[in-house]
Formats: sequence, C-alpha cells, structure tokens
Amino acid sequence: MENEKNFDKNGVYSKRVRAGKRRTYFFDVRTTRGNDYYLTITESKKRADDDTYERHKIFIYKEDFMKFVNAMQETVDYIKTDLLPDYDFDQHNHDYDEDGNYQRNEDKTENEDVSAPIKTSETPSSDFKAQQSTEEDKWD
Repeated sequence: MENEKNFDKNGVYSKRVRAGKRRTYFFDVRTTRGNDYYLTITESKKRADDDTYERHKIFIYKEDFMKFVNAMQETVDYIKTDLLPDYDFDQHNHDYDEDGNYQRNEDKTENEDVSAPIKTSETPSSDFKAQQSTEEDKWD
C-alpha cells in the first residue's frame, strides 16, 4: 500500500481523527533527512461519486509549532466565546467506528481507547503494518 511505504520511510508518530463518515484528519510526525521533526496535517475526504479520496495537506515545522498551536487555540476560543457562545460544542463529542457508524464517547467501554496514537519505530512491526493496511488510504 502506498500509504504504508511512505509512512515506513520517515513516519514517527500518527494520530487519526475521524470527522464524519467521509472525512478523516491525520496528524503525522515525520523526520527529515537531517533527523529533524515536522508535523503534517492531512484532511482526507472520500469522494461521493467514487472510492477515491480528496486530500489536503499542511506542513508545520518545529520553529512554528507554538505559533501554530497558539493561533489555532485563540481562533477556536474566539469562535466559541464571541461568535457562537450559545452553541453546544459537546454535542459533537463522538467518534465514528471503522464502519463509519456514530458512537458517543461515553458509550465506549473503559478498556477501549479509540484515541490511542499509532507509534512507530524505524522498522514497524507486522502488527503495525496490518493495522495500517486496514485504514483508508489517505494518499489516493
């Protein structure tokens, strides 16, 4: 799988956030040739007309991490307090399972950790490769 090849090459850490039945965000920590780290945020949307994905990607480098996080938090706070103060953002506190079915966070069992990140090393284990192959392909 193309995604697996790219991730094995320079991926260090990955976090997937499902945001609906057809949209997923990927937060991936990658390494440069000089052994430095950067973050890629990918939005992957499954197209309605076929089984391909539309992908949008942003790269954030270590020197910009704090500026990015601070600006994002400030922007979200502005939306929550100034633009939509009466909106219940907690109503969207849910995830989608692998089949795209809605699941409230409080419905999950105590042992289930759907927010667990995917950690990798230079040589991913066969379990990691199996897990990656079951995910949708964000590189199509």
